[in-house]
Amino acid sequence: MTAWKKASEELGELIGEAVSEYDVEFRKMFGSPVYFVNGNMFIGVHGDGIMLRLQEEDQQKLYEEYDEAAPFTPNGRRMREYALIPPAVYDDEIEFRKWLDISYSYVSSLPKKEKKEKNKKAAPKKAKKSEK
Repeated sequence: MTAWKKASEELGELIGEAVSEYDVEFRKMFGSPVYFVNGNMFIGVHGDGIMLRLQEEDQQKLYEEYDEAAPFTPNGRRMREYALIPPAVYDDEIEFRKWLDISYSYVSSLPKKEKKEKNKKAAPKKAKKSEK
């Protein structure tokens, strides 16, 4: 198993600025900045890459346009709706905005995902003080 690489702070700042115009929610996942739309993951940083949620046909367009684009496969396991976008996309403001808009439109169309309740363990009961 490969070691988990810390998220690029520079890319985290880049996507934070890029998504500021969208209605998104910021969360950290495994120490990495990730943005959600209606509870559905939209975009995030993974190591020194940016992953973006796209429909299959949009992923194919991305792969056709950019040889460096690739399916998102953290720890060797492919996440079906996610692609790693290459620097040629996120270094070009117009191209980055185009792909963000495509992704945002798709993710916004998904049913709202409710937050799962964290499994809280019951606090240990305090022993009652005996009366004197």
